[in-house]
Amino acid sequence: MRAALATGVDTPLSLIERETPEPGPGEVLVKVTACGLCFTDLNLLRGHYPFARFPVVPGHEITGTVAALGSGVTGLSAGDAVGGQFLYDSCGHCGYCVSGDQILCPAKRVTGIVADGGYAEYALLKAGYVTPLPAGLDPVAAAPLMCAGLTAFNGLRRAGAGPGSRVAVIGSGGIGALAVRYAAAMGARVAVIGRSAGGEATARELGAELYVATRDTDPAAALRAWDGGANVILNAAPSNEAASAVLTGLAPDGTLVLCGYDNTPLTLAAQPMVLNRLHVMASPSGSPHDLRDTLAFSAQHDILPQVTPITLDEAPAALEAMGGGSGGGRRVITF
Repeated sequence: MRAALATGVDTPLSLIERETPEPGPGEVLVKVTACGLCFTDLNLLRGHYPFARFPVVPGHEITGTVAALGSGVTGLSAGDAVGGQFLYDSCGHCGYCVSGDQILCPAKRVTGIVADGGYAEYALLKAGYVTPLPAGLDPVAAAPLMCAGLTAFNGLRRAGAGPGSRVAVIGSGGIGALAVRYAAAMGARVAVIGRSAGGEATARELGAELYVATRDTDPAAALRAWDGGANVILNAAPSNEAASAVLTGLAPDGTLVLCGYDNTPLTLAAQPMVLNRLHVMASPSGSPHDLRDTLAFSAQHDILPQVTPITLDEAPAALEAMGGGSGGGRRVITF
């Protein structure tokens, strides 16, 4: 099979031929239909994950069909449409795992960083972390739901977004655009924080009632003027500074959710947090049941991202373009 291989930090992907793996006990061989390009894949090559295993096949936004099952696997059949996610597996016996919070397991492993992922014609995945796709869901457009969609949906609901709440989303890229649509479908009122006025039309098309351009307006002040502030602010931008700048735009008892971040310290003003009982949380993707809920909600509300299919051969250049800020929207490798 053909695959793209990451061999080390600051080293371009290598396109290789390798043997198609065979599933062992508890494993599923998935014939990959599509795999989204995620910023995590780029950060792998930039050396942001000291726990990464090289060489490794990147990619954790995987959709495909079951090609073969290892011994002991139940609930899946050859030909089933399935998805693979950021979480490759976990220990299965710690308190987090037995309570369904496998994403918090101290021994968890990450697809495409420590275990081979979806930049290949076939992916070998753990059965308990393979999720059936709802009937009729386009597997190419659905690929980014396995990470970007899961991260946005899970972050919103864990922060308490719901009918009548005011939700502000910083950035309207891969995670942000889905967060806006999910929040609107949850019944929330939605604001989008962007850098320039040029993003307003897109934000309103996604479902935002308010758009704030930070080049022209103090975003925290604009949110406070929005009926007293946002109940939830979800940072989808890869910037801690962007998150810090809107903290005081939260309403009392509001929550700032970090889905996007960078490697700099997060600096927050303590006094307004104490006086208004503000909360700050992060949302690290999700567990298998969270992905099932994300896909079901997406299918029910017809929420899919706009994607551009590319070939495996185009993946190295697409990642390089992403790193330069010219990725041109969501790219999805198709086979």
